[in-house]
Amino acid sequence: MGQEIERKFLLQEYPEQRIEQGELKIVTRHSIDQTYLAIDGGQELRVRKITDLDTGEVFYTHTFKDGKGIQREEIEYRISEGLYTQMVEAVRAIPLVKERITALWNGVTVEIDVYTQLELSVLEVEFDSLEEAESFQAPDWFGKDVSTDRQYSNKTVWKELQNKAFR
Repeated sequence: MGQEIERKFLLQEYPEQRIEQGELKIVTRHSIDQTYLAIDGGQELRVRKITDLDTGEVFYTHTFKDGKGIQREEIEYRISEGLYTQMVEAVRAIPLVKERITALWNGVTVEIDVYTQLELSVLEVEFDSLEEAESFQAPDWFGKDVSTDRQYSNKTVWKELQNKAFR
């Protein structure tokens, strides 16, 4: 099983000026529809529809994650559109929609998620080791470190979206 080691920050504003000045170089832009199939404690199953906003290519993934905090086990693989559709229709849920900008900043790959249904933007950085993640010094513009704050986890945000939609 693979490992996901990441830190998450509450981005106060979209870094448009840093992009314009070339400090933050955009690599990819995707629209992501994310639906959870099952959530139990630290385990989750989800599917995603990912659309490349520059090429129009669409692909689908199925992911299993286990654990809490900045280091979790993760298995992710591509699935067919038909399988994705069947799973999403089976759970009858509202997908969490976000635009993900993957960019390079000072040689570090960052992912900026701007949620379209909420007033929320986060910035994530993935690492190869726990030591690297723990020693990373984020600049002030990344915002507050919410890596271990469950309020900002995608599954919590998705659950809140479901509660609002089905009231």
